[in-house]
Amino acid sequence: MKKTRLHVEGRDLGIDVFVTETACERMRGLLGRDRLPRNEALLLQRCGSVHTFGMRFCIDVLLLDRDGRIVAIRHDLPRRRMAFSLRAVQTLEMPSGAARDHGLKRGDTLTFEATP
Repeated sequence: MKKTRLHVEGRDLGIDVFVTETACERMRGLLGRDRLPRNEALLLQRCGSVHTFGMRFCIDVLLLDRDGRIVAIRHDLPRRRMAFSLRAVQTLEMPSGAARDHGLKRGDTLTFEATP
């Protein structure tokens, strides 16, 4: 996985985003983890839907279009649930409450800048 930084409308949120690069990484996602640190997120490319079956914690799910615009947000998605959008082409998974804490809302455009 490659590591990037999350920016919203040009503002660095201080969140490291790990970007899946293979189908295997996408399928594994956050499974097997006990938590997601507050300053981390996972970007699933070529993915317009996710599930939380087998997860051990709740997450915020941001569904993004091809321009990185948020088309839907599912706050505090509990275990054994699904989230999808027909307009989404990538999905950002964040710790539960992180989207609200950072003031993220539908229509915001997210960018991911490479980090060394």
